[in-house]
Amino acid sequence: MTGRESIIRRGIGRRGFLALAVAASLAGCAPSGRGATVRLASGEVGGFYHAFAALLGLAAATSGDVRIERVTTSGSQDNLRLLAHGEVDAALALADSLPESSGPVSALGRVYENYLQLVVRADSPIGSVADLRGTRVSLGAQGSGAALTGARILRVAGLDPAVDVAITHRPLAEAVAALTAGEADALLWAGGVPTARLAVPSRMRLVDLGELAAPMRERFGPVYDRVAIPADAYPGAVSVHTIGVANLLLAAQTMPDDVAASIVELLVWHADALVPTEAAGTQFLDGRSLISTGSIPLHPGAAAVYRRWHG
Repeated sequence: MTGRESIIRRGIGRRGFLALAVAASLAGCAPSGRGATVRLASGEVGGFYHAFAALLGLAAATSGDVRIERVTTSGSQDNLRLLAHGEVDAALALADSLPESSGPVSALGRVYENYLQLVVRADSPIGSVADLRGTRVSLGAQGSGAALTGARILRVAGLDPAVDVAITHRPLAEAVAALTAGEADALLWAGGVPTARLAVPSRMRLVDLGELAAPMRERFGPVYDRVAIPADAYPGAVSVHTIGVANLLLAAQTMPDDVAASIVELLVWHADALVPTEAAGTQFLDGRSLISTGSIPLHPGAAAVYRRWHG
């Protein structure tokens, strides 16, 4: 286990909660966004974003400080568009979906790592991304983060997405159905591990993407990590390496500080309850990594909560 994995697995822990409680009491009454409704752009039904948004909504209902209204979307790019147009108040997005100039958005925290999962039929001869030349591939739904990342993966593998591969953009359920029916040769999904709709290893097989993590970082920036999908993630499957991308929980900079603070307090205080059950073995929400939002600045309301906790 790497040092990074060890930190993630430990979570906030008893001492962290005690430290936060002491800091909060010393700081006096924390800001409260009580009564505010926050529309949160999530993702596809059956995906990790959608499940996380539901859990965050349940935690919010328990606390009573803020109400989370989950908005179902196609994924990261769709979420960023909705946030930019003021149609939602907060959004989940892959770090690589954010343009270099992200505009009037700020981060509430880095919540999880999305795993890129390239899936083929169990009996497929495809063993690498290079083998996708001349095949039919679904690169995530239109407007998803996988659509953008998938095209980059093809490029670093030496393929021209416009010429060498027949690309479609289907929601996950449709992509799985097409793959099962022989109407597609592969699908790329960005989400938590395991993803229930991916029938690995009974009908489908994961393709190892680990060797492409380094060239992805070199060509497109440091948002990409080489991560492992352990053998027990999909019981009976073999372990593979793939590419991980951080998930950011974003808010418009116009979000009131007390509302942002209330959401971040949910992330800190309810960390263990914000991991979808099926992904609890591979995903962890940790207070020490929440602030690692890269080039996206923390919202002032979020930063205030983290300062109280970190000291």
